[in-house]
Amino acid sequence: MSGNRNGGLKAAKTNIEKHGKDFYVNIGRIGGRNSHTGGFASYKIGKDGLTGPERAKVWGAIAGRIGKRKAAKYYVK
Repeated sequence: MSGNRNGGLKAAKTNIEKHGKDFYVNIGRIGGRNSHTGGFASYKIGKDGLTGPERAKVWGAIAGRIGKRKAAKYYVK
C-alpha cells in the first residue's frame, strides 16, 4: 500500500511505535537546527531580542487570533 494515504498512516503508526510519540517533533527539530537560514529553529538572538522558538511562539499566537474565514454575509431578498 505504499504511495497512498493508508500506507502513510501505517508507516506513521510504525514510526510512533518504534521511536515514541514525539518522533515527528524530534525529526522536525533536528532538521530545523541543521538548516543554515536561521528562522524559527535558530537560537541566535535577533534584532527583536528573541530567539527563534520565542519568536515562533509570539507570531504563532498572533496568527492564531487572525480569522481565516470572512464574516458570513447574509442577503435578504
